[in-house]
Amino acid sequence: MNPAIAPKFRVYTLAIFLLVLAPRMVRAESSVSFKHQDYRESGGRVVIRTQGAYVEQDIGTATLLKAEGIIDAIAGATPTGQPAPVGSDQVPLAQLTDRRKAWSASLGHQFARSRITVGLANSRESDYVSTGWSLNTQTDFNEKNTLLLAGLSGTDDTIDVFYQTAAVKKRTHDAIFGVTQLLDAKTSVTLNVSWGRQQGYLSDPYKLVQRRTEIIPGLFLPLTFAENRPGEREKWIGQFTLNRAVPKARGAVEASYRLYHDSFDTAAHTFDLSWFQQLGGRVILRPNLRFHDQTAASFYRYRWDDSDVVPVAGPPQPQGPFYSSDYRLSEMQTFTLGLKFIWKATEALGFNAAYERYEMRGTDGVTPQSAYAQADIFTVGARWAW
Repeated sequence: MNPAIAPKFRVYTLAIFLLVLAPRMVRAESSVSFKHQDYRESGGRVVIRTQGAYVEQDIGTATLLKAEGIIDAIAGATPTGQPAPVGSDQVPLAQLTDRRKAWSASLGHQFARSRITVGLANSRESDYVSTGWSLNTQTDFNEKNTLLLAGLSGTDDTIDVFYQTAAVKKRTHDAIFGVTQLLDAKTSVTLNVSWGRQQGYLSDPYKLVQRRTEIIPGLFLPLTFAENRPGEREKWIGQFTLNRAVPKARGAVEASYRLYHDSFDTAAHTFDLSWFQQLGGRVILRPNLRFHDQTAASFYRYRWDDSDVVPVAGPPQPQGPFYSSDYRLSEMQTFTLGLKFIWKATEALGFNAAYERYEMRGTDGVTPQSAYAQADIFTVGARWAW
């Protein structure tokens, strides 16, 4: 990563990814897929280019192997956490460059009424290595009109912090329980509840806080310190999803609501709405709208000059005090508007392309809007099945 003070931009949360490796109850086609995604923030901010290859292979009639490999190239500018200079509303930025390589694999087997899937994953950056595992089960009841999901996952991460001689550790554990109920031939609902815990080094080593500090009696200077987050974080998530087919319109709707709360005192509400419109026999258009609203973490402040909290130089202090000026922990809203095009060229070959506009907006009335990102996201992909 370059330079050392650049804030780390995490694109994926491995534990969440492992949890959504949910097995499917029906036998899938063997296939190979490719995806290219270009995430580009406005104003010369972060650019991420992702290349991904995905393989699904049936082994007999009851076992499915999935594997994927991903390469991310990350470059651009992102806020350091320092406040804007006096007379300006533009927060300081620092340049970053990095490259991420990741892979994951899962093996699922269908028993009489249940499917069990185990997964492994690994992600590597210049200063961050994450290894994860997952175990998921799906069981059907009520003449296959009811489906129960239960899953566990965990990660073990090693982080090289530039101002410490020894690497630090972070571990996560997550659990998910859910039920999907078929209401009629056109409608199904899903309710998932999940819990997670992170322990260890949870700070971002590239994020700073700034405070006007008295050096000698009567002399104050604006000094910067590495942020200090708690060493443990618990999160609770509930999500409700409705799927409804509309045959007369040759379409279907998917709507979901997600409620999030964690021990950092962050609460969030997320609404997601998608429409799948069939055009002819081989084309589907999927417009999508997503809205997310969150409160700030209890230890977030844009400025610390008027706070009683006195930051401490050096490595994180597990006993506190805790402080961060990372805009991602602030009170904010995000909006995503997208359109996806899916074309099944033949029975075996398919293509897709998507565009999304992503915008963040601070809502605390203090953090400048220049801290928040707006991005265009372009995705293209292809899939061949046999």
